[in-house]
Amino acid sequence: MIISKSISKLIGASLCVASLLASCNTPTTEQTNATVAVDTSKIVIENIMARRSIRQYKPQPVNRDTMQIILNCGINAPNGQNKQSWAIRVVDNPEFINGITEVFKEKNPAAKKSPSFKNMFRNAPTVVFIANDTSYDMSQIDCGLLGENMILAAQSMGIGSCCLGSPTRFMTETPEAAEYLKQLDIPEGYSLLYCIAFGYPDETPAAKPRDASKIKFID
Repeated sequence: MIISKSISKLIGASLCVASLLASCNTPTTEQTNATVAVDTSKIVIENIMARRSIRQYKPQPVNRDTMQIILNCGINAPNGQNKQSWAIRVVDNPEFINGITEVFKEKNPAAKKSPSFKNMFRNAPTVVFIANDTSYDMSQIDCGLLGENMILAAQSMGIGSCCLGSPTRFMTETPEAAEYLKQLDIPEGYSLLYCIAFGYPDETPAAKPRDASKIKFID
């Protein structure tokens, strides 16, 4: 009977220790949240660091459901006083893209000589045009943040992108391109600022070096 009581006490003590060890090894809600936060930040940082400007695309267009997700990410960018001082036009119509490209080639004959040249938007099948509200002096900043959200969202889904300024400059400064500019239906008081090419990458460019010396902490 004495032995039996001793064994019972020993078993009871062992169960208590096991219970304590189990509670120590089971992550708390705070620990779980912290782990998730670390994993999420790692994914976000890797996505940013992996992004490259793509200048060659496969011919298949990005479907509109996917583009809508990218655009929704764009319009959720931070912007001054929530003015949302942008106008966004999405073009995935080959007739538009090829038509304005023909105008571009007439004005820039050298473009015809490149066998890889298909259109003036780095051969992308989808182009997002972004116009800014000229009455708001911070609108260009807002439009830049909008674009960054979109290209990072696209990157996370395996879609390449490239921010372009020369095509929009050509469209706004070339009289022969006026028909295509009109089709974009940019609101009065807004100015076509830049565009972003979107598509599935047909190249894997290496990262270009960045100059960290331009960063300075002020004490």
